[in-house]
Amino acid sequence: MSLRVQLVLLQLVIVLGTVLGTGATAIWLQERQLRDAYLDRMIAVAQSIASLPAIFSAFDDEDPAVTVQPIAELIRDASDVTYVVVANADGIRYSHPNTDLIGKPVSTDPSIPLSGEIYVGTQTGTLGESWRVKVPVFDGGAEDAGSGAVIGQVSVGILESELRSDFVGNVGWLLLALTVAASLGVVASAWLGAVIRRRIFGLEPEEIRGLLETREAMLHGIREGLVAVDQSGRIVLMNDAAARLLDVPDAPTAVGQPISAVLDEQLVRFIASGEKLETLALSGERVLLVHSDRVVVDGREIGSIAILRDRTELEAVLRDLQGAQSLADGLRAQSHEFANKLHVVNGLLELGHIDAAMDFIERAGVGGALSNLDEDSGIADIELSALLLAKRSRAQELGITVSIGTDSHLLTGSAAARSDLLTVVGNVVDNALDACVLGGTISVSVRDDEREGWVHVLVDDDGPGVQPEDRDRIFESGITSKELDRGRDRRGIGLTIVRRVAERLGGSATVSASPLGGARFSVWMTRVQPPAASGTLAVAREGRP
Repeated sequence: MSLRVQLVLLQLVIVLGTVLGTGATAIWLQERQLRDAYLDRMIAVAQSIASLPAIFSAFDDEDPAVTVQPIAELIRDASDVTYVVVANADGIRYSHPNTDLIGKPVSTDPSIPLSGEIYVGTQTGTLGESWRVKVPVFDGGAEDAGSGAVIGQVSVGILESELRSDFVGNVGWLLLALTVAASLGVVASAWLGAVIRRRIFGLEPEEIRGLLETREAMLHGIREGLVAVDQSGRIVLMNDAAARLLDVPDAPTAVGQPISAVLDEQLVRFIASGEKLETLALSGERVLLVHSDRVVVDGREIGSIAILRDRTELEAVLRDLQGAQSLADGLRAQSHEFANKLHVVNGLLELGHIDAAMDFIERAGVGGALSNLDEDSGIADIELSALLLAKRSRAQELGITVSIGTDSHLLTGSAAARSDLLTVVGNVVDNALDACVLGGTISVSVRDDEREGWVHVLVDDDGPGVQPEDRDRIFESGITSKELDRGRDRRGIGLTIVRRVAERLGGSATVSASPLGGARFSVWMTRVQPPAASGTLAVAREGRP
């Protein structure tokens, strides 16, 4: 059975059940109202006759029927009841619609009215089955009611057949209204079923379930993060990959929340801008490649969607490759320089200038730039030493001098999060290299002996420095003074990563004026990474420099 037929049948059952239930209740209420109306009329007629002085006075006449019969018939015609019967205490009739029955005893039990009570009920008499009221007639009329002697009764009734006739006449219109309502309900049910069918694109429940299962499998199976946002800026969809990239504990919990409460400010701005060009953005310490687009359905814009790709590992590999390339270039340059020196020595020896050759060898020293980072630097960590060697080699090609501070002190393994230390030093030194010009100077100091449990990284340069009003903004994502190659490179994320790593490790990252004339970047972080609290970046509350 198709969904449309199921909907129509279900609505038909509801409509017909409601109409029939309402109709039955209305018919029952109509019947009760009709009987109540007749009951009030019969009681009023019976009591008015029983209280007439002419009626109870006629009971002492030689022939009471002469007086009672005309009055009873007049009132019967005026009140539209079937009969009015007046009888004495012995049950002898003084009035009746059939004059042949006057003077004869009544056909039903008169004991209740003769006891002073009012009787209401259905009985079968000479005229047929009727609904009747019997009231007592007291000697002296209504003034003696309850104290005087009962001298007779007044019975007023209407045939059940007349009641049914009146009831059917009134119910006919009600049944017609119910039939029209039921017909309209059937038509509306069929129309509603067709509308619902169109709204769900004519799909059956099994097809909808299949599409939903396929959608869920696709959304949670792809490696790219997917975030859909409606026009009001609230998240309507997030897959598992997006939750992982954005450090959201559970994707369903993010649905319905504003994007500003879940995403970093840079991502919020990018999605809100409607820019379609892929860009690099930060989420925490993760580098993401983000592509955004508007969602249009039937020519109407309903929101936007963002696709997130993780570039963190790729960026790390690119940085390592760049370092290796710099190291290779440095070795190549050193090899070329060493070959030139050998040529000079060879020429001096061929010319017989042995003393001059010896003097030249002494002036040349013991090697190139790659051998200058030794135990005198105070940095015993081999990985950080290798990183600084690569950065020095690159600086040498750029005509920039990189020196290691004589106060540097870092023992092997003193920093538990070694990769974080390499990230911080590498990004800050790269920033200094970009800031310096030919002939510039950079000083690097890494110490673990200033404060127990902390590592302090200090990098000075003689570049243009950072203006005081920009010293907080420079750590924000996307803020940079370098020229952007739009569409290919996005700068302004290195220092943001530095500050976020430092804050995750309970420390801080600041910039100030350097004694060299440029900028001084100071980064503090703990040796051991503190536990994260409730899925957020933990920040030390005590002892933070």
